[in-house]
Amino acid sequence: MHRLLYTKHLYRTPDRPLSLLAKMFPSALFYFHLIGIVWRSSSVAKRGKYGDDDWINSSLDVLRRLELAGVKIDISGIENIESQDRPAVFLGNHMSMMETMLLPVIIQPIMPVTFVVKQSLLTYPVFRHIMLSRSPVAVTRTNPRQDFKVVMSEGVNRLRDGISVIVFPQTTRSHAFDPEQMSSIGVKLAKKAGVPVIPMALKTDCWQNGSWLKDFGRLDVSKTAYYSFGAPIKVVGKGDEEQIEVNAYITKALQKWGNPDMQ
Repeated sequence: MHRLLYTKHLYRTPDRPLSLLAKMFPSALFYFHLIGIVWRSSSVAKRGKYGDDDWINSSLDVLRRLELAGVKIDISGIENIESQDRPAVFLGNHMSMMETMLLPVIIQPIMPVTFVVKQSLLTYPVFRHIMLSRSPVAVTRTNPRQDFKVVMSEGVNRLRDGISVIVFPQTTRSHAFDPEQMSSIGVKLAKKAGVPVIPMALKTDCWQNGSWLKDFGRLDVSKTAYYSFGAPIKVVGKGDEEQIEVNAYITKALQKWGNPDMQ
């Protein structure tokens, strides 16, 4: 198993010279390698042999390929994950496909984790085999009542099995952050399971949305990708105050990083 090397719970992409190809065609270079990573991982997952270490290593491969294409990555707050001796609900904003690709190499080496995902991800060609191997909690995003029941049932089961759950409560993925679009489903899941919430602030708009395929837009290597994890929050009462605290953490981090798309 490989993992990122942190200095004082921080990780920043080291300065290194880029190849001529990376300077001229960063997106094409990255996607060429990404297709290979996903294809190899899917082949292993389809045979039922894609384990935790494989997930970490393929996630690390994606991170390294982003860096080789010129993307800078900044990760902080790892101490807030390492301090936990039990599972947690990771609750954050959602900007791009980069979250799904890189969060495994950040969190999984410290504690087992899975995602709440759209059911459509489980039907993606090739990629579905990887996602299914991770035992995600699948929701429709079109039937809030049914989705709530699924998350409260299957999410609690994952947490009681010692598997943390990543939840993106925005109604849709967006480079803009609007706290009004953050549902309380993640906080309610943590409350029901009796586990803490770990807020995540994410700025990954360097992986832009595509014109034809939303998940596969061009890379803007002038922007840095940021991942920040806050102190665990114990949920008491209805969780309204804790949701406000999560939203405030994300807002403050995005303002610090100079994100222009704030609402």
